[in-house]
Amino acid sequence: MLEVSHITKSFGGRQVLTDVSFTVSPGRLTGFVGGNGAGKTTTMRIILGVLSADSGSVSLGGERLDADSRRLFGYMPEERGLYPKMRVLEQVVYLARLHGLSAREATANATALLEQLGLGERLNDAVETLSLGNQQRAQIAAALVHEPRVLVLDEPFSGLDPMAVEVVLTVLKQRAAMGVPVLFSSHQLDIVERLCDDVVVIADGIIRAAGPREKLREEHSRNVTELLLDGDTGWVRDMPGVTVLDFDGGYALFEAEDEAARQRVLNQALCHGAVVDFARQRPSLTEIFTEVVR
Repeated sequence: MLEVSHITKSFGGRQVLTDVSFTVSPGRLTGFVGGNGAGKTTTMRIILGVLSADSGSVSLGGERLDADSRRLFGYMPEERGLYPKMRVLEQVVYLARLHGLSAREATANATALLEQLGLGERLNDAVETLSLGNQQRAQIAAALVHEPRVLVLDEPFSGLDPMAVEVVLTVLKQRAAMGVPVLFSSHQLDIVERLCDDVVVIADGIIRAAGPREKLREEHSRNVTELLLDGDTGWVRDMPGVTVLDFDGGYALFEAEDEAARQRVLNQALCHGAVVDFARQRPSLTEIFTEVVR
């Protein structure tokens, strides 16, 4: 497990991170979300040792990180860091060699990754000739080629079309299935909601929410329920302890003051026709984000 504990950081007297703490569990995709300037990239750079924290610590498996343990990480910066004149395969092999792989291992790993990421026909093309989306795929290959024990990816889905997102996601899920903790930042909340197992929300350098995605949705949900009935639902408006938020024939969206009131609606609905759907409405990640960063 990767653990970030009570990290604080200031630049020129301006505090940008305050008591930042969260964990990234093995085998899980953790989405790190926040607006521009929220502190995502600074936190990631501290995890990687690019920046030092003023206080706090980062550990892996209970052991505080040092230069040797950070060599086991795979990191993709938001700013593309590939050499534009180098060929794609040559570039990824070179970076693998810097991590200590033999020429044979580096070539085999790089070739397999680039083919999996849809760049098999571009291996000998210069990086600068690739589209921005394909450069992003090559950058991801560079982060994975040395088979890291931890992945830290800054905006890995930026510039990717929907099909490319699915390709990259498949690769990341394979790594997670091998027990690798995967932390990725993104401002694309719809993608994070669909892809991640856990969510960490940061705003103004402060962690505002963290935990499993579904648990957060449950914690931030109101007692709002959707009822779809094979019949009219107008009677819901007369139920005690219930406020109807939306109504249209056989559909009603209502807020109940407690679980007892909600169950009374269900019992009454069964007397009025076939209940097609009766489910608590949970907020989207966008709604949770808006709520916690206010």
